[in-house]
Amino acid sequence: MEGVVANVIRCVVFFLLQVLFLKRLSTGWEGYFYWNVLFYPLFILLLPFRTPRSLLLLIAFVFGLMIDLAYDSPGVHASASVFLAFMRDIVIKLDWLVPREGYKITASPTIRDLGFPWFIRYLGILLLCHVLFYFAVEVFVPSQIFEILQKSFFTYILSMVFILIYMIIFRPSQ
Repeated sequence: MEGVVANVIRCVVFFLLQVLFLKRLSTGWEGYFYWNVLFYPLFILLLPFRTPRSLLLLIAFVFGLMIDLAYDSPGVHASASVFLAFMRDIVIKLDWLVPREGYKITASPTIRDLGFPWFIRYLGILLLCHVLFYFAVEVFVPSQIFEILQKSFFTYILSMVFILIYMIIFRPSQ
């Protein structure tokens, strides 16, 4: 029960952080660089391993829809969040990512439970999937591949930095 309460609090905090603070930091195409910080995917990534896949997809959809309402973006965040939740199970099962002793049923995908090297690979792969999918859906024009890659690159780097700073400072356990 305490895990559920901790995740509800994390959901609210991440939502508020994303829409009240990080949304204001985003810049458009006025200059050469485009950057955006997508911190909210961390909520989906930190859900316990024992979370049933159907519940994970539902949580991702609802959480992404809440972000969409705040950003006034019709379904872009929701679809990227569902894609992230879908990819999460696939990535967790990759042979080279599974710890030697396997995953403990009570573990969560955190630095504290699985170590920094494991977490950086897990985060790196899934955040890249999320960001590429997000900008592919947002732009939705194959001829704009350079724009998609450029936006994805800057957003990926900044999001990784913000998420890693959070993970190192706060070291969440579940």
